[in-house]
Amino acid sequence: MLICAALFWSTGGLLIKSVTIHPMAIAGVRSGIACLVVLLFLGRPRFTWTISQIGGALSYAATVTLFVFATKLTTAANAILLEYTAPVYIALLGSWFLKERTTAADWLMIGACLLGMILFFMDSLAPGQLLGNVFGILTGLTFAFLAVFLRKQKNTSNLESILLGNAVVAVIGIPFLSLGIPDAKDLSWLLLMGTLQLGLPYILYAKAIKRVTALDSILIPIIEPILNPLWVFLLIGERPGPWAVVGGIIVLMAVTIRSVFIVREKVPPPVV
Repeated sequence: MLICAALFWSTGGLLIKSVTIHPMAIAGVRSGIACLVVLLFLGRPRFTWTISQIGGALSYAATVTLFVFATKLTTAANAILLEYTAPVYIALLGSWFLKERTTAADWLMIGACLLGMILFFMDSLAPGQLLGNVFGILTGLTFAFLAVFLRKQKNTSNLESILLGNAVVAVIGIPFLSLGIPDAKDLSWLLLMGTLQLGLPYILYAKAIKRVTALDSILIPIIEPILNPLWVFLLIGERPGPWAVVGGIIVLMAVTIRSVFIVREKVPPPVV
């Protein structure tokens, strides 16, 4: 489910770059559509208004909104790779809030991710790109909080957090359509974003996180930061800066190596 979610998520950079309206309007419309998708799946939502449910909703709202702004203001590669610094924060948050142990290998991964993140800012950046990179880092932080809050609800339904988060973004973002009405092409991209890029994959993610640790839920979908900028490069031609490429390779290698160790730890030895 996590791998499938990552495949759907990976279209985000391309779709967001393809829509010409205000970033907040993009976030609002796609979340409005995703809200309907999640509501159809849930049927009758159960709102408990616990700290975990509300915290998950607010973290989700911040994550999907910041990611749109980051993708619009910097390269798709920078936006998604900086989001995947989330394991750094989860390694800390998970041990405090979820009592999920952080290992020495996790800390090595954190150090490598921090080094990679620093390299993103060594490219010659325009002011907008710099702001986009900052939004990317903030997306990583809010994504980490989202994983923790959803994991805290492992024994209950956590999709209500996704539903509420989408509703919050829709209410805030849709009024920004007054700054520019989407044309038919934009509407088709927004429909794809709301259903296949946001609604469906977050249903899969919410279900999957009940069965894996918060850290695993970020490490396993490593295919997303590889495919996201690839689609943008192949279809739009956008290239990240050289230092961002080096930083991205370091981040991906660190997270991938840690994921391999996770798999090895969980696979039982062969029976002789």
